[in-house]
Amino acid sequence: MIDLYTWTTPNGRKVSILLEELGADYTAHAVDITKDAQFAPDFLKIAPNNRIPAIVDHDTGVQMMETGAIMLYLAEKHDRFLPKGKDRWAAIEWLMWQMGGLGPMLGQVHHFVKYNAGKSAYAEERYSKEARRLYGVLDRRLAGRDYMIGEDRGAYSITDMACWPWVSRFEWQEIDLGDFPNVRDWYLRIAERPAVQRGYQVPKYVTDVPIP
Repeated sequence: MIDLYTWTTPNGRKVSILLEELGADYTAHAVDITKDAQFAPDFLKIAPNNRIPAIVDHDTGVQMMETGAIMLYLAEKHDRFLPKGKDRWAAIEWLMWQMGGLGPMLGQVHHFVKYNAGKSAYAEERYSKEARRLYGVLDRRLAGRDYMIGEDRGAYSITDMACWPWVSRFEWQEIDLGDFPNVRDWYLRIAERPAVQRGYQVPKYVTDVPIP
């Protein structure tokens, strides 16, 4: 049994989508970041960096923060969605790309373009330009592939699950997916998965159980 502490952000949705894909037994707990719930002392015990999501795995006693680490842990625990051999390292490589580039840079676009438009023309231009560059990187990666990792069209993995929730906010980023046809097709392919649709709604179905 896993307790997932999360909110409706791309980072939160990465983990809930993976848990749904795994068919794992978990309970979602809302950490309302709009009310600074991530700074609550009880949550700090699980996530010292005051960021969602975080998990507590009662089967193993493991508690973790940071989405990349959580996704690697869950994939290894269930032996699913993390390729073997050289593709394993490609999956980790592109997972790091998401965590170090795609996520942080698109987050800056959300901040300056969607929520604070007109506050800094320099920041809007800088991060919007970088967003388009990163979409171009992803588009080239997906050329000839259905998914990001592997040959022969690739295989669905945690790397796709990590990137997809950020791309799902393309409208916030003022990105026309028609400009990136490989990304568009990949986005639509993953959006059709029932587990992705369920995971995207978390924490719609949440409990209000206090953090243990």
